[in-house]
Amino acid sequence: MLVPLALLVLGALAAAAAPRILTRSSWPDREPVLALWAWQCVVVGVLLSCILAMALSASAAWQAVRDHVFAPAPNGVQEAYGLGAYDSWAGAVAVLLACGGAWTGAMLLREIRDARQRLRRRRGELRVRAPRLPGEEVRAGGPLVVLESDRADAWWLPGTVPRLVITTAALQRLEERQLNAVLAHELGHARARHDWLLHCSAALAVGFPRVPVFAAFRDQVHRLVELAADDCASRRHGRLTTALALVGLNEDRGVFGPCPAHRALVPERVHRLLAPAARLPASHRLRTGAVASLVPLVPLAVAFVPGLSTLG
Repeated sequence: MLVPLALLVLGALAAAAAPRILTRSSWPDREPVLALWAWQCVVVGVLLSCILAMALSASAAWQAVRDHVFAPAPNGVQEAYGLGAYDSWAGAVAVLLACGGAWTGAMLLREIRDARQRLRRRRGELRVRAPRLPGEEVRAGGPLVVLESDRADAWWLPGTVPRLVITTAALQRLEERQLNAVLAHELGHARARHDWLLHCSAALAVGFPRVPVFAAFRDQVHRLVELAADDCASRRHGRLTTALALVGLNEDRGVFGPCPAHRALVPERVHRLLAPAARLPASHRLRTGAVASLVPLVPLAVAFVPGLSTLG
């Protein structure tokens, strides 16, 4: 039964090689949306390799599982995998992979729980700092909340009724076009559901801290979602306006000093907006997206090749 072993080796190779290739390439900064798609394909390919290897290993170890997995398959397909000859070690591999899958699910559920708690806490703080006026309860709240603060800031608060929260200091410091750029940036996050992508990457990285692909996925997602939202804002309001809005929101936080310890990505984002690199040609983007899309399809092909060859 070489198929589960081939799937595990394939997943390990993808987990080891893809982060090095993606982090050392220069094109993700030029095409952050495409880079996010490539990272998602790699992670899905790794997880899919493990899931398929678990299913086939469990089929080799236990007849009951084998009957369920191959129930819809035509005659002769089950024999093509040679499952019965490797039940001595297949059970241990299946249990190990099943534990990894259960742990992944637990980490995702914990991240969702923590995210909901953080959202409730932030909404509670928002209600305290910006209480509704008498009579406002009877009508739907607007998407914009203004907070009294001497610190320029703006952020998107997801939820059933998503809100853009902005401080009075930001309103005083930024011009109208810059405020519109900030709004477009936060709307870019909301429309692309970047919060879910951040939660999933965080759950995988926390659940498997010794797996480099998941740690790199989390770090790169945090970076690429900001670049993608910057591009969303700059397409509507211009790169200079978006860069000035970033500077206005962060100039008093020490991020532009010689040793920026907090939000060190902001100077890089401003430089990228002011000195943009040319986008990849459309044909190059199409090829890159197609290659990335093949990554999760490869384990499917490996898993189904014996059965398909039998049918052929």
